[in-house]
Amino acid sequence: MDAIDQQIIALLVADGRRSYGDIGRRVSLSAPSVKRRVDALRERGAITGFTALLDHHALGQTTEALVELFYAPGTLLDEVAIRLRQHPEVVEAWSVTGDADAIARVRLNSNADLEHLIMRLQQDGSVVRTRSQIVLSQLV
Repeated sequence: MDAIDQQIIALLVADGRRSYGDIGRRVSLSAPSVKRRVDALRERGAITGFTALLDHHALGQTTEALVELFYAPGTLLDEVAIRLRQHPEVVEAWSVTGDADAIARVRLNSNADLEHLIMRLQQDGSVVRTRSQIVLSQLV
């Protein structure tokens, strides 16, 4: 990856809908040259996709929380991933070191919805305990 590829990536991170022509003007390349570079970056896996950034409050999702999940002994990570994918409120989840087995980032419409999600996660018995932190504001 050269300096031009790094510039192209920075421009796409700032605005994923930026045109190849606009990028080309900023890095002194033609639009077809930029497209070839972006295609090559995608093929190499440096760019894995493009996404839209959402205002979750405007969508009614006013509660965001981190839920630490403590699983029953013998629960496999593959099972954890499958179970968490069944809940659209879970937007990210990680296996972690420390006391918890996993942490899930969730977005919901209310604290009551968070409580219901936690109860649903505990329903099958594989989650033996949770600990949650509700996000108050984003600092960084």
